[in-house]
Amino acid sequence: MIRVTVWNEFVHEKTRKEAAECYPEGIHNYIADFLKDENIVVRTAYLEQPEHGLTEEVLNETDVLIWWGHKAHDQVKNEVAARVQNHVLAGMGFVVLHSGHHSKPFKLLMGTTCNLKWRDNDRERLWCINPTHPIAKGVPEYIELENEEMYGEQFDIPKPDDIIYLGWFRGGEVFRSGCTFTRGNGKIFYFQPGHETHPTYHNPAIQQIIKNAVLWAAPALSRGKIPVPNFKSLEAGRA
Repeated sequence: MIRVTVWNEFVHEKTRKEAAECYPEGIHNYIADFLKDENIVVRTAYLEQPEHGLTEEVLNETDVLIWWGHKAHDQVKNEVAARVQNHVLAGMGFVVLHSGHHSKPFKLLMGTTCNLKWRDNDRERLWCINPTHPIAKGVPEYIELENEEMYGEQFDIPKPDDIIYLGWFRGGEVFRSGCTFTRGNGKIFYFQPGHETHPTYHNPAIQQIIKNAVLWAAPALSRGKIPVPNFKSLEAGRA
């Protein structure tokens, strides 16, 4: 059983009519609903909760954290962002969606600005360029998104472990739309599509990618800090 926490600011859905029409119960609840199955148990958390819903207890009980943020990055407490970072380093999976590229935890883990070009309301063709990767399982060669926010290069991130999806936009821009990273014992997937006023997460192929990412990012080892023991030699007579 994989334990997932879906975190969302839950701000746009309360302040923008278009966002409320796409996700009346919030992006976090919509994602939670399509993730649930016999192998995945899901809880949700959002900005206005105490400690943003991400207490030590919650994170200790989370195998994979999904993060959607945009408008209120600066309202996330630094200690909570550092807490998420530490749990990822200890082995918790981290799936970062859309404008979460500017979230405090993701920037801490990347060590860069994570800046990019952007323009709202463009057509995107999302190409799978690494079809043998587990996150691409059961996903078509490309996905057409008639309305999505354009993100364009240069995307100021460290070199990814793998690039699985490449986005092409009607304006001519391209973007590394699906990237994986390893930090400590934790696996990270960044996925670009998902603007709050477009029904991107209603698309079955996008849902499949996110579910695949959860399965891939789930911890392969028991959670914990990487130890630093004074290690005795395995060879006889060696100090």
